Amino acid sequence: MHSKRNVVIFDFGGVLVDWNPRYLYSKLFGDDEAGMERFLAEVTTPEWNLQQDAGRPWDEAVRLLTAEHPTQADLIAAYQHRWEETLGGPIDDSLHILRELKDAGHPLYGLTNWSHETFPIARQRYAFFDCFDGIVVSGEEGMIKPNPKLYETLLERYDIDPTCAVFIDDNKINVEAAEALGIHGIHFHNPAQLRAELIELGFLPK
Repeated sequence: MHSKRNVVIFDFGGVLVDWNPRYLYSKLFGDDEAGMERFLAEVTTPEWNLQQDAGRPWDEAVRLLTAEHPTQADLIAAYQHRWEETLGGPIDDSLHILRELKDAGHPLYGLTNWSHETFPIARQRYAFFDCFDGIVVSGEEGMIKPNPKLYETLLERYDIDPTCAVFIDDNKINVEAAEALGIHGIHFHNPAQLRAELIELGFLPK
């Protein structure tokens, strides 16, 4: 088991990877930004997408939503079939921090809310995932953060003492769930703030 606080657990979307369905739908809606925002708020909602993160198959998700909004069938299907276009790319300054932590010898783990069908697309596309000693994907486990059982799955699978770990996420609720298990939480706002907090904790040199 890892001793002293030296383990770093990363969330991916919004911390290491810039992901946003608007990257795709701005192409499909063109100048109709209001129409795009209405579609994302009322049809392919964050709550709908989160069910895929929890393990629901994409085919089923698209079928059910299309039945509710038949006139939007093509736009709904695009979320699945053109999913790769929702990726904006790595967040470079965060990757610099990740690699510094790796070079310093810190064990690195990932804990992500992500569909088991779409995560492999990103995994193949970005080499930085090779930095991790282990990754737990919500869609593979059938549950999402902030469910404490998902955090416990990571801790048990990789024999991590929570008092030896720090967890980084851009969602405050997910950070609080980690802290409830004894993990030190960092609510991510930007790479500069993350670096400052990691320096303060002694993970990175000043």
